[in-house]
Amino acid sequence: MDRRRASLLISGKVQGVFFRESARQEAERLGVTGWVRNLADGRVEALVEGGKDAVDAFVQWCHRGPPRARVDGVAVKDAAPTGEFPSFTVER
Repeated sequence: MDRRRASLLISGKVQGVFFRESARQEAERLGVTGWVRNLADGRVEALVEGGKDAVDAFVQWCHRGPPRARVDGVAVKDAAPTGEFPSFTVER
């Protein structure tokens, strides 16, 4: 299976709108691993890994986010998958 690892920086109205928990639920639904966290500058950062199609779907979801979010941009950087994450977590 083709695997993909992507680092994402999501900007817009993405804090205080249930973005992190919604991302965790979406990651669980898609079967991808990694983490998501808020940044001090108001953006959300995520690192996701899994099957290429599942990671692609997660990245597309991040362009929308949960209903109360307003996503202005998603910067994506790919890297080699490591398989280091057992699940997808919300970092504090």
